[in-house]
Amino acid sequence: MMKYPIIITLSLCMLNTLADRVTYSFDDSVGLGRHFDGIGGLSGGGATSKLLVNYPEEQRNQILDLLFKPNFGASLDILKVEIGGDAQSTDGTEASHMHNSWDENYERGYEWWLMVEAKKRNPDIKLYALPWAFPGWIGNGTRSPYTNPTQTAMYIIKWIQGAKQYYNLTIDYIGIWNERPYDITYIITLRNMLDNSGLTNVRIVAPDGSWSIASDMFKNATLNAAIDYIGCHYPGTYSTKQAVNTGKQLWASEDYSTFNDNVGGGCWARILNQNYVNGNMTSTISWNLIASYYMNLPFYRDGLMTAVEPWSGNYIIESPIWLTAHTTQFTSVGWKYLRHGSGVGKLNGGGSYVALISPDGKDFTIVIETFSHDHSICIRPPLPKYTVSPQQIMIDLKGSFAGVTQLNTWYSKPSYSTGVEDIFFLKKAPLALTNGQGQLDIGVDEVWTLTTINTGVKGSFPPPPASAEFPLPYSDDFESYMDSQEPSNLAQQTGSYEVFNSTSGDHGKIMRQVVTEQPVSWCSAEKLNVSLSVIGDPQWADLYIECDVRIGNVNNTDGAFIAARVTQGGCQTFEAEGVYFFIFPSTNTIKLSNDLAQTQVVFTGSFTGFKEWNKLSLAVHAKLATAMINGEKVFTQNLTGKANEGFAGLGTSSFGLADFDNLAIMNIDDGLKRMEEIRVKKDTKLYFKPGKF
Repeated sequence: MMKYPIIITLSLCMLNTLADRVTYSFDDSVGLGRHFDGIGGLSGGGATSKLLVNYPEEQRNQILDLLFKPNFGASLDILKVEIGGDAQSTDGTEASHMHNSWDENYERGYEWWLMVEAKKRNPDIKLYALPWAFPGWIGNGTRSPYTNPTQTAMYIIKWIQGAKQYYNLTIDYIGIWNERPYDITYIITLRNMLDNSGLTNVRIVAPDGSWSIASDMFKNATLNAAIDYIGCHYPGTYSTKQAVNTGKQLWASEDYSTFNDNVGGGCWARILNQNYVNGNMTSTISWNLIASYYMNLPFYRDGLMTAVEPWSGNYIIESPIWLTAHTTQFTSVGWKYLRHGSGVGKLNGGGSYVALISPDGKDFTIVIETFSHDHSICIRPPLPKYTVSPQQIMIDLKGSFAGVTQLNTWYSKPSYSTGVEDIFFLKKAPLALTNGQGQLDIGVDEVWTLTTINTGVKGSFPPPPASAEFPLPYSDDFESYMDSQEPSNLAQQTGSYEVFNSTSGDHGKIMRQVVTEQPVSWCSAEKLNVSLSVIGDPQWADLYIECDVRIGNVNNTDGAFIAARVTQGGCQTFEAEGVYFFIFPSTNTIKLSNDLAQTQVVFTGSFTGFKEWNKLSLAVHAKLATAMINGEKVFTQNLTGKANEGFAGLGTSSFGLADFDNLAIMNIDDGLKRMEEIRVKKDTKLYFKPGKF
């Protein structure tokens, strides 16, 4: 409870020039606004933290501090994670805790690790989980998670219980199905089963799509009671009247998704204020938390910061980190906004302001942003034109803060011109107040925080290591991993790959593709029923790749491949071109294809020397490809496809079990030497000459 009323009245003079001062007073005598639920980041929704896990410990800890440590960097209030579903969800797939109905494993994936690390740094951070896709058995052949609501709800509950049992993590919020149709029966079933499982503390956010669920909430009292927060994606700072009238807290439960240069930073700073100013949204969650996935995958660098080089340790602190700090370091979940027209609103010369008050009434924070249209465009939705001009304003505090003589001041101004330095999260001299009033000159494309709090810190570390290209030669025998761990640097685009102990010969630990049926997909990536994992540099052209491959006898795929020049992943994985060397041991068939879908096959042949394990070798140079199996050359072929560069890759020609071991990738010169070393026939010496090997 507040000890004294804060009088924060708003008075606007309709003037636009710098010489005409506008007074903004603040008045809480009409009451306060909505509870502030926090600012968050989303890990997953496409394997977006894939490369972060592999960073050297020193740099990885620095990155995590910048994201989660209170009063240091972004100081996030909420961490939202994907509940893996063995299917593509934007930039990759994340493993399910239940590949099959009889299977439970809570060591798969990296979201558990990330939640633990976030909690280490901020025990008060809120945890929010949401599925994008589901393993195939959930759909019972229907490709819908709603066929058996009880079964799906139990699948989700087991994940929540696993978080607690194995990691002592309490999940605060749970969603339904990301950006896909909601089902009223399922939502009610989930709420009832959560309660019956002793998980009454877990609150439901729905639908993680649009505001349209508000209509059904008015019609169905049981549904309305089951939903605690209405979550909308990319609302463009506006909610609907119907959503507001439900009385529920409104969230931009996924937002931003914009390239994290200074224009992206302007987008983020603008929506952090205006989601509440225009739409009464009390939480905004960035997709994504950290851009830690390969270049050329969809939405590259659409995160609060960038960490894409675990091999070098290089990372980049992008502008959204410090623009987030303007709010998060000077507020907390549970604070309250002032009411619109009484401390929340638009600046007369363009831009916006919000003010929040601590629950005990002792602290007070104002955040002002003045980002121009062209310097704050988000990827979606379209932003209507508007103008912003320099302004001279008067801050007028009354009521319980009338006696405050100064406000601590933090300032940011990104640069959009060559040779002009960025200013981020600079602590300026306090704003002096006389009788609660102080004057502030505000320019365009700025963020100001005025606050009674004095604990803000711009955290820093020594510069990270220099950027470096993906290292070649590269090899992985998978011996260093824990069982069920997803191998480092291999970014699964369809299917799911895990480390297992092999019982075959001298192969020790191996990597296995484990998805055996088409999942309840989130997008079209799985339409071919093919699995693909990519690695390395999307600009690799001439390359050598080899890998040992085994296709089993039970639940196996019909074929497997290694590849070079793989052009893409994400939801359009099925369209990936490149150079693919397929083997089909059951029919003694081999193929060379210019695309993953095998619609551009340039060679089909037979091979009768397959063994239990088969070493596949592929060298690609200019318009030629040469392949070997177990050291025996099987073809040299001219390439007719359009793909001139891309990732290295491996995978299966259909969903089903297949094992991989001893992956090696080299530049073409070293690869040719390697081919010579492993060939088994003396008359198969390989060499490149113009136009041929």
